[in-house]
Amino acid sequence: MPRRTIESPVTFSGIGLHTGVVSTVRLTPGDSLTGIRFRRTDLVPAVTIPATVEHVTTTERRTVIGSGGAEIHTVEHLLSAVFAHDLDDLLIEIDGPEVPILDGSFAPLWDLLHEAGVRESAGEPRTFTVEEAFDVSVGEAVYAVTPNPTLRLTATIEWDHPLIGCQKGSFDILGDSFRTDVADARTFGFTRELDSLRAKGLLKGASVDTALVLDETSLVHGSLRFYDEFLRHKVGDILGDLGLLGGRIKAHIIATRPSHHGNVVLARQLARRARSTGGTTMDITQITAVLPHRFPFLLVDRILSVGKDHIVGIKNVTINEPFFQGHFPGHPIMPGVLIVESMAQVGGMLVMEMVDDPSSKVVYFMALDDVKFRRPVVPGDQLRCEVTLLQNRGKTCKMRGEAFVEGQLVCEAVMMARVVDR
Repeated sequence: MPRRTIESPVTFSGIGLHTGVVSTVRLTPGDSLTGIRFRRTDLVPAVTIPATVEHVTTTERRTVIGSGGAEIHTVEHLLSAVFAHDLDDLLIEIDGPEVPILDGSFAPLWDLLHEAGVRESAGEPRTFTVEEAFDVSVGEAVYAVTPNPTLRLTATIEWDHPLIGCQKGSFDILGDSFRTDVADARTFGFTRELDSLRAKGLLKGASVDTALVLDETSLVHGSLRFYDEFLRHKVGDILGDLGLLGGRIKAHIIATRPSHHGNVVLARQLARRARSTGGTTMDITQITAVLPHRFPFLLVDRILSVGKDHIVGIKNVTINEPFFQGHFPGHPIMPGVLIVESMAQVGGMLVMEMVDDPSSKVVYFMALDDVKFRRPVVPGDQLRCEVTLLQNRGKTCKMRGEAFVEGQLVCEAVMMARVVDR
C-alpha cells in the first residue's frame, strides 16, 4: 500500500474559535515519509510543528500543539478531515495561531481536501494494529480498545440537556462514510459557560455561525443537522485527536464520555500498545551512519519519530540475541543494563540531531540517575524507547528515557551525556 498526499495545494481562511484571530491556511503536498506537519509562516524564522502526540501542549476545550514556544490551536477538526482521507504526508502552512473554525464542522475541510485530490507516493504508511484488547480511563472518559480489521468508533455521550441526554452511535471511519455520517456535525457549547471560558481567554471567535449554542432548554439559533449531531461531532473530535498518532489505525474504539485530554492519552497508549508497521523515519542504514555501534551491540532497529526535544525508537528483541546464550539459559531475560543501553542509543540519535557534523562526533554517557526496572523483557517483545531532552548545555545534555513493552513501562532512567570528537 503506497503513502498518500494531496495532488494540488488548496487554501482557506477564517477566524479562530478560541483566539479570535483571522488566519489563512495553505495545504500543500508533503514529501514522502515527512508526515503531517504544521508551519507557522507568520513567525521569523518560520516554526515547523509535527502533528504528533509528543507536541501536544494543551487539551482544554481544544487540542493545541507546539514547539519552541510556538503553538497552533484547535488542530483536531483539520486533522479529522486529513485522517478520513488516509493522508500520510501533508504540509500545512498557517499565518496565525489557530486553525479557522469555519462553520464549526469538519465538512468544509473534508470537501477542500477532496477538491485537492489524492496523489500516491513512495514508502509504506505507518499502521497501528491492535492485537490485544485494553482499556484506558482518564477522569470521566473511558475507552475500550479491541482488535478490528479497520477503524471503527463507537461513542456514548451524556449531558443533562433536553436536546442531548444520552446519545450512542457506532461508525466505520472511511472517506465517504465519514463525509456522510460525521463531517457535517458542528462543535457545540452552552451559554452558561461563556463567561467562565472567556475569562480564561477562550471563545474569542465564537458565534452562532461557528458553533451550536445551547441555552438551558434549546438551541439559541438555527436547527440540528442530525438528531444526534452532538455525538457525531464528538466522534469526529476523537478521529482528529487520534490523527496525532501519525498513522492509520486498525481497531474498534469504544469511547464513553470522550474528551480531548482522554483522546490524546488514548493516542499515546495506542502508540505504545499497538503493533506498528511501516512509516520508518530512520531505518537501520541511517542509524548506523550516525551511531558507531555494530553487532552485537547495536540495540536500536528503527527510529519512529524525532523532534526538537523528543525521540522514539524501537528494538525488536528476538531469541537470536547473543546475550541470551548466557543470561539465564532456559529462562531468557534481557539484561537490564542493555535495556538502559537501548534507551541511551536512542537518546544518542536525538543528541546527534543537534550536531552540525555528526560523522565527526560521538556521544559518551556520563551518568545515570533514578534507574528503575519495572518488569522483565523477554524474546518476542518489542522495546519502545521514548527519550525526552530535559536540559541542553552546549555539548552536555540531560535526558529522561522510558522503555515500554505493549504499553507497560519496563524501565526508566535519567541520563547525562556529552558530545565529543570521534
